[in-house]
Amino acid sequence: MRDAGAAEETAAQKAKDGRVGLFNGFAAYGMWGLVPLFWPLLRPAGSVEILAHRMVWSLVVVGVALLFVRKWGWARDLLRQPRRLGLVAVAATVITVNWGFYIWSVNAGHVVEASLGYFINPLVSIALGVLLLGERLRPAQWVAVGVGLLAVLVLAIGYGQPPWISLILAFSFGTYGLVKKKVNLSGVESLAAETAVQFLPALGYLVWLTVQGSSTFATEGAGHAALLASTGLVTAIPLVCFGAAAIRVPLSTLGLLQYLAPVFQFVLGIVYFHEEMPAERWAGFGLVWVALVVLTWDALRSSRAGRIALARAAADAAAQGEGDVSPRPTTAV
Repeated sequence: MRDAGAAEETAAQKAKDGRVGLFNGFAAYGMWGLVPLFWPLLRPAGSVEILAHRMVWSLVVVGVALLFVRKWGWARDLLRQPRRLGLVAVAATVITVNWGFYIWSVNAGHVVEASLGYFINPLVSIALGVLLLGERLRPAQWVAVGVGLLAVLVLAIGYGQPPWISLILAFSFGTYGLVKKKVNLSGVESLAAETAVQFLPALGYLVWLTVQGSSTFATEGAGHAALLASTGLVTAIPLVCFGAAAIRVPLSTLGLLQYLAPVFQFVLGIVYFHEEMPAERWAGFGLVWVALVVLTWDALRSSRAGRIALARAAADAAAQGEGDVSPRPTTAV
């Protein structure tokens, strides 16, 4: 009875953790999806000034969080490993490009094209894995990548040029994910390390703007200054929610939730920002969505096949253990 009660308690705790994880996943990707509503509030600050404030205040926020939890052992280990420090610097560089282009694209009226970057990011990550890591693709993944390339071609024809904003956002974020995989730090720790690299250049730029009389932080009122300072919270809070989700829900679930952000951005671009969507862009986006459906179906099928294989292996091992009735050697008396 005691074992049954413990099992029920464990199952209930797992169910509770799953609900908490799912809530945090929705919160993380929901906030990332709605962030285009935030950047226009920071005008008249320019994109580079907003980016610099985001770097500075993000370090402040994660620094306070780390002081609160007193978790600094990772920093000592990182400082003793020059190769990982170099990778952190690379990650900081590519995420700077990603953040900067995203802020500019939203405030310049390219929310829909920015959303496309995050729709095609899974396809770009697969392509980087093949080109840089020598990974082998399953047939369905090749189909998805091929359809994705066709979509980019259709969109290039529709825009009259390649969708540079989407491609820069997708490749910068894909590269960032690849480098983070090598660094192997948790979300908050990774953000702390990367913004530590960004901090001095960003602070120097803000000081220079102030000296030139071009900074909006101290000239547009307390409300504007508070909004610029809140860029740290806008960066850190979704990341904390994502970290809480990542340890509680399966990767397959996170893989599906990741599409919430570009879906929200796409809808905002059309409904709220009233960006144009001619037929050729709908065709390009439609092809991207077909590629993502194929990719998601293949990932879910592969995950299910892996779970079945593990269950069969465990069952076979248990059966062999129970059926092992061979005589044991005896000792003469």
